[in-house]
Amino acid sequence: MKAEKKEVNAVVLDVLLKGHPDDPRPPFKREPLVQAMGLEQFKLLELVPKPDVTIELYEKVYIGDAERQKIERVKRRIGYEELTQTAKGELPFIVEKVVKEREADFVNFFNTAVPITAKMHMLHLLPGIGKKLMWEILDARGRKPFESFADIAHRIKSIPHPEKMIIARIMEELQNKDVKYHVFTTR
Repeated sequence: MKAEKKEVNAVVLDVLLKGHPDDPRPPFKREPLVQAMGLEQFKLLELVPKPDVTIELYEKVYIGDAERQKIERVKRRIGYEELTQTAKGELPFIVEKVVKEREADFVNFFNTAVPITAKMHMLHLLPGIGKKLMWEILDARGRKPFESFADIAHRIKSIPHPEKMIIARIMEELQNKDVKYHVFTTR
């Protein structure tokens, strides 16, 4: 079993200066928290900020092993259900932003997706892709690899917004703990 890769950067979903509201301890015993999402594997994390730093919503923070400027430590990994309402509300926008920033990675997914089992292909995991559309994608990428989301949309007429399919799949993987196959996130 390979070691799980650590997130190096995260984007802030919510800042809880007085700790999590569901924390049963009295307010003076709670520590400030930051709820964030990792930029590589979309891990949902709870971070402890350094004292006397200002952290903004949507801010990208370094959480790797080297010296951190704003984050004292990564407290723990959390599930979607543990996010605050604010964080849940911001998550789709942050996921969309990350998908657009990492367009090349997700276009590469369309170019390199392979069968998972004899009857299921990785492309089937994207919402709206059935057998016919899967074969159309495989045929188009066989002639020439896709170069961008716009290229996919132009060559596969029934996929006007491939980035929306990726975003929907990432959100499903984050929200539903019973998802069998994790394509873009880690358990």
